[in-house]
Amino acid sequence: DFVRDLASVRLLEIYKLILLFFPRFGIAAYRKYSSGGGYPGVSLSTPLPGIPKPVFASVDGHEKYETKITTLENGLKVASQNKFGQFCTVGILVNSGSRHETKYPSGIAHFLEKLAFSSTAQYGSKDEILLTLEKHGGICDCQASRDTTMYAVSAEVKGLDTVVSLLSDAVLQPRLLDEEIEMTRMAVRFELEDLNMRPDPEPLLTEMIHAAAYRGNTVGLPRFCPGDNVDNIDQKVLHSYLRNYYCPERMVLAGVGIEHEQLVECARKYLLGVEPVWGTSTASNLDLSVAQYTGGIIKMEKDMSDVSLGPTPIPELTHIMIGLESCSFLEDDFIPFAVLNMMMGGGGSFSAGGPGKGMFTRLYLNVLNRHHWMYNATSYHHSYEDSGLLCIHASADPRQVREMVEIITREFIQMAGNAGEMELERAKTQLKSMLMMNLESRPVIFEDVGRQVLSTGKRKLPHELCQLISNVTASDLKRVTTKMLRSKPAVAALGDLTELPSYEHIQAALSSKDGRLPRMYRLFR
Repeated sequence: DFVRDLASVRLLEIYKLILLFFPRFGIAAYRKYSSGGGYPGVSLSTPLPGIPKPVFASVDGHEKYETKITTLENGLKVASQNKFGQFCTVGILVNSGSRHETKYPSGIAHFLEKLAFSSTAQYGSKDEILLTLEKHGGICDCQASRDTTMYAVSAEVKGLDTVVSLLSDAVLQPRLLDEEIEMTRMAVRFELEDLNMRPDPEPLLTEMIHAAAYRGNTVGLPRFCPGDNVDNIDQKVLHSYLRNYYCPERMVLAGVGIEHEQLVECARKYLLGVEPVWGTSTASNLDLSVAQYTGGIIKMEKDMSDVSLGPTPIPELTHIMIGLESCSFLEDDFIPFAVLNMMMGGGGSFSAGGPGKGMFTRLYLNVLNRHHWMYNATSYHHSYEDSGLLCIHASADPRQVREMVEIITREFIQMAGNAGEMELERAKTQLKSMLMMNLESRPVIFEDVGRQVLSTGKRKLPHELCQLISNVTASDLKRVTTKMLRSKPAVAALGDLTELPSYEHIQAALSSKDGRLPRMYRLFR
């Protein structure tokens, strides 16, 4: 009776609303109900009297949502993906990053990232740019990685013309004034200081593992500007670099949430026939090196006993990252490696949640759940157009480093065993759900469209990737792992390294059947 009365109250409220908005139609129904005529015998699927018939949105096939690509006369690619909404994300991706700095002082990409959206030919300062974007509810950002530099703006669809004009100006017409470069030097120095002081060592370890795996070439070159180079990078050096790498054929204008024809029209208007501020001479110093995997070890002895930012002390930990060569994202084996990485999973020792959080991944079940003294065990997969790196990062008390390294080498060896049907299906489902959930975000779709078109000239749609993930078998994982274990390991170590095994011992463990380190007999400890 209580539920029935509650439903009656709700219906009464609905009829009052009908009366408010549709007085002519709703009055009779309201009178009938409010006069005590009892509970109306109307099913919830029956249309209410006087309410117009609803018009539902319909989807006429996939073609509306496929990525459209156009190549302009100057070689610049324009790629777009339509998405319902009032806002759009538009940006320019350039095939330029720290891996291309072989013939230049390292750190140029880092400087360009910090200098992005400063004064240009059209705008006198960064504040002017931000005020212009504010009129369209917009924000801007620039991110430089090892192989790509990305300038992006999210704003209202109505402001597309302004956005593309602004992007063209920011990428091709930056002033790079002396005072801006000096401010950037200060920002870079602060970032380098912060990198060495922060409690989370992951960015520093990632930098070290790349330097160890690709010693002195391409993706092994430093992503952050080395301290010695901060004063060597000036306008002349930047213009020389930009002349070689910021050319239309190495760029993609990508957009999400806009009509393709509209974006192409804006691209022709602002990116065709525009002379950059550094001139239009032919690129002569282009570095087309292919990544050479070398393997090796990089150690950094560091006192980690006082890294806490607050009153609660963080225990002193030693951090180790061990990696092996995987494959490029252009190869077919990229998908099995992605599934393998998801199956290894892992994370910090302090975590809560169920299967969705990865608590059933191997590094949780076999490592963190069994060895309470380990603080972290996480798998990472870095992939580039010509190589890749699968690593495991682990951290523990300095006295237990040797045991920790052996646990990680054993996990690498066990990857080559047969994966259970349930754990494989779980990893594949988790990878697909992560892919689909990430691709609900407009900026993520933008980055996916831009990066795929920049590297391959086309885009694989999510449903195609999901099909490829579904096709991965246990034998695929065994095959790619066996191939990976043939490569020399790359090792990065940070903290108190007194108990760290030698590189040769780590290599021997990864070549053995069980992943155990060679036994060491010491008379005195």
